[in-house]
Amino acid sequence: MSNAKERKHAKKMRNQPTNVTLSSGFVADRGGKHHNGGGKPQKQEPHSGTSRQRQTKITAHSLPEPHVNEQSSSRVTFKKKGGWKTGPEGTSQEIPKYITASTFAQARAAEISAMLKAVTQKSSNSLVFQTLPRHMRRRAMSHNVKRLPRRLQEIAQKEAEKAVHQKKEHSKNKCHKARRCHINRMLEFNRRQKKNKWLETHIWHAKRFHMVKKWGYCLGERPTVKSHRACYRAMTNRCLLQDLSYYCCLELKGKEEEILKALSPMCSIDTGLTFAAVHCLSGKRQGSLVLYQANKYPREMLGPVTFIWKPKRTSSDTSEGRQLWIWLHPTLKQDILEEIKAACHCVEPIKLAVCIPDPLLTPSQEKSQTELLDEKIGKKRKRKDDGENSKPIKKIVGDGTRDPCQPYSWISPTTGIIISDLTMEMNRFRLIGPLSHSILTEALKTASVHMEGGDTEKTPHHWWIETCKNPDSISLHRRQEAIFELLGGITSPAEIPAGTILGLTVGDPRINLPQKKSKALSDPEKCQDNEKVRQLLLEGVPVECTHSFIWNQDICKSVTENKISDQDLNRMRSELLVPGSQLVLGPCESKIPILLIQQPGKVTGEDRLGWGSGWDVLLPKGWGMAFWIPFIYRGARVGGLKEAVVHSQYKRSPNIPGDFPDCPAGILFAEEQAKNLLEKYKRRPPAKRPNYVKLGTLAPFCCPWEQLTQDWELRVHSHKESSVVSSPPCEESDLRRYEVSCTPMPEKTQLSDEVGTSLNHSTEPEEVMDTECRDQAGAERVIDQDVSENRVAATGSQLCVLRSRKLLKQLSAWCGPSPGDSRAARRAPSRGQQGLTEEACLSIVDHFPRALVWVSLSLLRKGSPEPHTMICVPAKDDFLQLSQDRHYCGPQESKHSDPFKSKILKQNEKKKMERRQKRGHAISEGLALGDPAPGQEALTLGLWSGPLPSVTSHCSRALLGFVTQGDFSMAVGCGEALGFVSLTGLLDMLSSQPAAERGLVILRPPASLQYRFARIAIEV
Repeated sequence: MSNAKERKHAKKMRNQPTNVTLSSGFVADRGGKHHNGGGKPQKQEPHSGTSRQRQTKITAHSLPEPHVNEQSSSRVTFKKKGGWKTGPEGTSQEIPKYITASTFAQARAAEISAMLKAVTQKSSNSLVFQTLPRHMRRRAMSHNVKRLPRRLQEIAQKEAEKAVHQKKEHSKNKCHKARRCHINRMLEFNRRQKKNKWLETHIWHAKRFHMVKKWGYCLGERPTVKSHRACYRAMTNRCLLQDLSYYCCLELKGKEEEILKALSPMCSIDTGLTFAAVHCLSGKRQGSLVLYQANKYPREMLGPVTFIWKPKRTSSDTSEGRQLWIWLHPTLKQDILEEIKAACHCVEPIKLAVCIPDPLLTPSQEKSQTELLDEKIGKKRKRKDDGENSKPIKKIVGDGTRDPCQPYSWISPTTGIIISDLTMEMNRFRLIGPLSHSILTEALKTASVHMEGGDTEKTPHHWWIETCKNPDSISLHRRQEAIFELLGGITSPAEIPAGTILGLTVGDPRINLPQKKSKALSDPEKCQDNEKVRQLLLEGVPVECTHSFIWNQDICKSVTENKISDQDLNRMRSELLVPGSQLVLGPCESKIPILLIQQPGKVTGEDRLGWGSGWDVLLPKGWGMAFWIPFIYRGARVGGLKEAVVHSQYKRSPNIPGDFPDCPAGILFAEEQAKNLLEKYKRRPPAKRPNYVKLGTLAPFCCPWEQLTQDWELRVHSHKESSVVSSPPCEESDLRRYEVSCTPMPEKTQLSDEVGTSLNHSTEPEEVMDTECRDQAGAERVIDQDVSENRVAATGSQLCVLRSRKLLKQLSAWCGPSPGDSRAARRAPSRGQQGLTEEACLSIVDHFPRALVWVSLSLLRKGSPEPHTMICVPAKDDFLQLSQDRHYCGPQESKHSDPFKSKILKQNEKKKMERRQKRGHAISEGLALGDPAPGQEALTLGLWSGPLPSVTSHCSRALLGFVTQGDFSMAVGCGEALGFVSLTGLLDMLSSQPAAERGLVILRPPASLQYRFARIAIEV
């Protein structure tokens, strides 16, 4: 046999008994005699009655009988196809004359026992179900014995019992489930919060949201399920829930006069209400404003904030100590905190009775913990410090915007003002939608009154028992409860005055948790008392009812420490006589002080007023999940950071910090965004990404606001000088507003070397035209640069955003179309608004030479704008075609030439030559040749390299501004965008447009040549 057949035969013989042997190959046995128990014993060897000393030849047709004396003839046994044959064919085998029964049975018994032993004994490590043919195997056989055939069930049962007693050594590389079972899960969670802190709802979000690390926190960006439209429906018709606990809170304590005196230089009444607003100062409403550096308005903006004053005890006393909470975005915290400390002269750090997060483990402690883990693998886990002296490990609820070692409170020795950082000391949840107050009234129940008790000092909620002993406090609590019940029947939170505040003390919301999720609906029966509802809608909540114990830090600390754990609460539920019945805790029930703040939603413009309104809930720390789950069980859908951006976009309000370009946080955000977009652009091959140079897009990943405002200032200034000197006709003057003259300038321009070399070698006519226009633009910038710098130095002007309410209302009236016989045109003078004249425009530009204006844009036809979309000024031909064809979408930008393509090709050729030289020369020479030239910037195909030319005149249509937010709006049914435009350019455009077409602009995305018409609006 061949080697393969021998191996196969040896494998087949592996489980056979030793006394049975198969003949292999071609065997010739002539005249051989087999011993048996009878016959003539000629040349017969004595046998011992066993079959171990005998060999048997087995054929395919008959079983071997080694003890039978066979008269062998001259025949040969050989292997044929289909089995073992005896040949030649037709030759019969001689039958033995007689056998001995006892000897024959004894031999057969030995062979049968050997065969049974070979069958039952397993020679491999495979399980029983693995020995079955593949078509009979089932996945459930590994754990369900009854899925096996009956004949194998008993063996499989024995194998399963043996596997239970087998002791396997635990692997040090634990699986995911084993890693979750930490020796102390709280220690593990605290260790993972070294860099980015977690909110109290982090674990819930991490299972259902895409998480991002931002601003020192780990936050939920968007749900893992497709829910964009569902979240919009929730904001419009139901309720959307968001966790805003990462917002920072700064507390100011001191005399009211001193606080107002210190903060008044940081805000301006020109932008709206200040800290001294009457309704806000009494504590009745929440206020919002924009903070600036002291006495630097309208420049050096710090950011927008909201604020709440603690209600006064008496309306006439102004000398008592007041508390002010300022809520702000975490990116704005450091700048605003430093400015407030400087304004209040708070330089001395103090230590207040505020819970500081416990420090994290040191590296040595972490090492000891890991060593303890390694020692205890596979054993019952016990800590060495378990016992009476062991201290329970607390959950770290830290502030991601500050170092734990830094002070968090400061006092002023002159004014007595105390500034405290209360970040992460409170939870803040936002409910958006018309059903938000219905969810609040169903999920929260006001605290029950307990006036009797044993020892009040030993009671965990002694502060509430002491409060209930005061009749005035009980009366106030009843009034707050009555107003809270009225909210359940109101159709929408937008009907209540904006910023209304309501203080409450509620019971533990986990006790009223339903067994199944339900949808809370408004109950009109709660509004049967029409007089009280009408008074609530007109005047809001009375000042007395805005009082809440959440202003007292000692009470909040007591509420946090005496919270009943979920484990104890579930144990009490399990001990109820009637399962599922209401759990009554009595005086042991937790009492939580909260604060409800109404959010007005959309307050600008004339359409969809009140959209996106809702309630903010302030509650002590440690109670986040206790309130979060009941809100969800009443039908609230949860949103993340993406839904917050959509909410601000549909309200047409700027989003923090991306829509504040004059703020340090906004500038930093724009730089990070441009860096990320550039990296994403470079990751794609050149053939699969747009060439922005050919598309005429100078800045596809950022918005050059400084250069935009500077170019418009130079553009208008040069236009005035040219009109005074040459006095051109009106038609030429109008054309100069939209078209760039290509007449060469006498002076030589100083452009970048990269641009100049590629332009000089270009031969295409379009490229030549591009070069001449760019030369003239650069020359104009060089000539007028000194004039502009002198003017800026004289006026001290920098980039700023126009936030004056008076001027914004004036611009809003000018932006709309105003036919001569319209009522709006006749009502404008009566409102105290000036007409669109050159003198009015000059007076605004003189005060704000380099200012931006926040605008909203609505497309007239199809199209969906995106961020960094260019807002341009339409030409006269565009208006002419639009008047002739109302379905005209817009003009198209001609394709630009790429002056950097030849340089990039030369650069690539140079790299190839250097690589070839490296192969032939020495390593040192090759390295010297491969070093880039000092100061030389690497070129990227498709992006503009070097300093940007004039952004306003680079394309055929003058650039007016950029879009910061844009998408298809499900509320309007068309594309909408929000962005900034240059104030100087806007006034120049409005003064040159016809009255019927005033306010029309064209938009062009960065990766497109198509312009689309849109209407601009300024909402105040």
